[in-house]
Amino acid sequence: MNLPEGKKIYFASDNHLGAPTPKESFPREQKFVQWLDEVKKDAAAIFLLGDLFDFWFEYKTVVPKGFTRTLGKLAEITDSGIPVYYFVGNHDLWMNGYFEEELNIPVYHKPQEFTFNTTTFFIGHGDGLGPGDKGYKRMKKVFTNPVAKWFFRWMHPDIGVKLAQYLSVKNKLISGDEDVTFLGEDNEWLVQYCKRKLKSKHRDYFVFGHRHLPMEIELNEKSRYTNLGDWIGYYTYAVFDGEDLKLLYYKK
Repeated sequence: MNLPEGKKIYFASDNHLGAPTPKESFPREQKFVQWLDEVKKDAAAIFLLGDLFDFWFEYKTVVPKGFTRTLGKLAEITDSGIPVYYFVGNHDLWMNGYFEEELNIPVYHKPQEFTFNTTTFFIGHGDGLGPGDKGYKRMKKVFTNPVAKWFFRWMHPDIGVKLAQYLSVKNKLISGDEDVTFLGEDNEWLVQYCKRKLKSKHRDYFVFGHRHLPMEIELNEKSRYTNLGDWIGYYTYAVFDGEDLKLLYYKK
């Protein structure tokens, strides 16, 4: 992607809309929609790195109720010609065509590499990457198993969605969420993952979400790891202006 002069690339992650309740998350949704409305003015592209919703499951003819303002704003942005890219997180693993068909947003289930001008980015949500986190990795295999998804799809949405929302909030092993405290570079699994990826190929920036903790860590003299934080307590996002990636706080 060639970045036109004056245009920027924006990154955001981990809104968890609907948590702990739709009513309580509504002000956060309003704030995020306001941010989208502002960045669309100079955005060449917008990357959403997962967990936009605290739970999302696509039945063949049904999607979860709510999030109308967010979905409408995303449709408006893509209709205007600004591309939006989505990476599924551990709370919205079960995307299966709705974003592509209704919003014209490509959805990725694994990290991807992008090049803006001559700068390379390696982008993903971040769950289940690197060493450790074995309990969640086992659980993720169950959740992504086609047979398990088939059985869940046959559960009535009123029951299935309510059950999933309860587990998403209450069971941290199922959700895959980690403690939101800096563990030190040697114990941050995504830092270790990025350093391992650098052994096989150089990337200028590694950008992930999932940790709910804003971080910028130099991996070596030419590569940096950025974690986007979240839109629950931090309201952080990243912006690339063609030369540098900056992690910023949205204060409005």
